[in-house]
Amino acid sequence: MMSDAIKSFANQFAYEPTIENSKKLKKYKKYILSGMGGSHLAADLARIYDPTLPLIIRSDYGLPQMLAHEHKHSLFIASSYSGNTEEVIDALNNALKEKIPSAVISIGGKLIDIAKKHNLPYIQMPNTGIQPRSALGFSLNALFKLLGREDALKDCHKLAKTLKPQNFENTGKQLAKNLKNKIPIIYCSRHNKSIGYNWKIKFNETGKIPAYYNVFPELNHNEMTSFDVNSNSKHLSENFYFIILKDKNDHKKIQKRMDALVKLYKDRKLNVEIINLTGKNKLEKIFSSLLIADWTAIYTAENYGLESEQVPMVEEFKKIIK
Repeated sequence: MMSDAIKSFANQFAYEPTIENSKKLKKYKKYILSGMGGSHLAADLARIYDPTLPLIIRSDYGLPQMLAHEHKHSLFIASSYSGNTEEVIDALNNALKEKIPSAVISIGGKLIDIAKKHNLPYIQMPNTGIQPRSALGFSLNALFKLLGREDALKDCHKLAKTLKPQNFENTGKQLAKNLKNKIPIIYCSRHNKSIGYNWKIKFNETGKIPAYYNVFPELNHNEMTSFDVNSNSKHLSENFYFIILKDKNDHKKIQKRMDALVKLYKDRKLNVEIINLTGKNKLEKIFSSLLIADWTAIYTAENYGLESEQVPMVEEFKKIIK
């Protein structure tokens, strides 16, 4: 059950990844990670933890365009929780063809088979039966291990003791109640874009409802004008619920923009709620927020009488495109 996965989530950060064929790894100036859905979310969050991380994230078939001389200085990382994601397999095959140093992160599947066949460095994460979106702790630990970031991995391990998932359940339950019959739109700073995107994904996959997100300051130059409510368009706006993820470490001008937008929206009788990012450090802030999103999404599904764990439409789609 999704609720069990959330309650035990912090335990994932105690995971000690092992790199097979580790002697094949060298030092690299740049990293390219190919991943779809939950398999690239850890990489997104890693860049919030360290914005200087030289990591390119690719969520598509093939490889990003690069200069030929960059190949030998880059490590391509194929990340797929199942190990069978066709876009990632395609990208890895292209990387091998271009003779780009490559590595794999997965629980098994075709990617691990390819890694073994070509003697690539790989991390085989534990298969606990949870959904990829619920395995962010495992994935982030594995990624930092592969990047050689023992400092970051040490910070992750601390979360196994300090992060208390059940402390956020009541907040999520109340937010889900507020959201009944509403469509969430999540706003955050550009720096925290990946957190906002994760919130959206949790509403989509776990809550089984439409959800959208955008970032400051860009949304102040376009999107907000669509909610300048008048009598002819009021019915288009009244079913949205705006969730603003506020971080005290955001640029002061961004925080001022958030406050101003809250006033504008409330003056127009729109539904707005501020969720503050809290925690002793960056990782605690990230995952405390995402745990609120997890609980909100679970109770959202429950409020509509929907099953929260499985993603049957994704499986149906895979069958169509085979």
